[in-house]
Amino acid sequence: MLYTLGWAFGVNMMNSRYDLKQIMDIDKWHKLQDSMSLVTKMAIITVDYKGVPVSKHSQCQAFCSAVRKDPALSSYCQKCDARGGLEAVRSNKPYIYQCHFQILDIAIPIVVDDQYIGAVMAGQVKLRDPDVPIEQIVTRPSNVETDKKFKALREEYESLPVLSFEEVEKIADMLFHLCNYIVEEAIRKSDMLEMYRNSITLEHPAHAPDSSYEHIQALQSELSNTLIEKKIKKSSNVYQAGNSLLQPAFDHIFRHKHENVDLKDMAALCHVSPSYFSRIFTKETGENFSVFVPHLKIGWAKELLETTELAVNQISDELGFADAGYFIKTFRKFENLTPAAYRKIYRNNREF
Repeated sequence: MLYTLGWAFGVNMMNSRYDLKQIMDIDKWHKLQDSMSLVTKMAIITVDYKGVPVSKHSQCQAFCSAVRKDPALSSYCQKCDARGGLEAVRSNKPYIYQCHFQILDIAIPIVVDDQYIGAVMAGQVKLRDPDVPIEQIVTRPSNVETDKKFKALREEYESLPVLSFEEVEKIADMLFHLCNYIVEEAIRKSDMLEMYRNSITLEHPAHAPDSSYEHIQALQSELSNTLIEKKIKKSSNVYQAGNSLLQPAFDHIFRHKHENVDLKDMAALCHVSPSYFSRIFTKETGENFSVFVPHLKIGWAKELLETTELAVNQISDELGFADAGYFIKTFRKFENLTPAAYRKIYRNNREF
């Protein structure tokens, strides 16, 4: 599926810096894909950003397998794949559609840091609810030859799994969140290992084993901040202090969004006493340090809620809150509603 997508997506897609085959263990991924296919009753295949398969086909139905081997019919299948994948990328969410045989398929984009890196194509099922309006994205003109082929495969067609539209929607949503989460975690680990290797090679050619753990921790902290910076795009990453004494503290706060910063540490960074730092900080910002920093982090949290699918507890961790409960309490203090409620209201308003 999706074998002809490469031409449809343009320069940004073709310049993807991520390669699914390099960042993931494809053998393990395929075992997971097989399990998902059995649970969902859908055929599934994973492709890279060019539309080239990176996994084998899981549970490909006999009818679809036969149609795709037919030269006259397979071209229509490829057109369906390309159009379905393109619509999924454009909307950045699963796209449910019907193929030229009115079989239901789903194109599920894998998007990391607003970059399309591949897709999971699922489907090959029939819809139990015939009245649900679902776009048939490619039509195939009827002729004697294709009608004859279809009749020969009638038994295979009738044996296709049947699902309700509600079941299809839930499966699409589950696959979207699961696939993107797994791929994003794989990229995080891949990037961290690459940073570690580069650092060892360039900076520590004789790196001692007993300091490796601390070094990895430092790299992990650096990587965490880099990843969160990519997700927070609207907020400025710099703050120009009116009082230059405070600039090191503001630079640290904005460059280490994932840390739980302490007033005493910031005072030491600015080479002043904690009491003096507290006074000039309040004069600079109009808020106590203990109010300004969480208020700032809640602003970053709002952007993550608006622009990502990160869970509330993940956002809490990303922004250095002690735990999710404290994050929710702090969010409610400043916004008068919970993070989950904020995300729901924001997305409902965006739809209108």
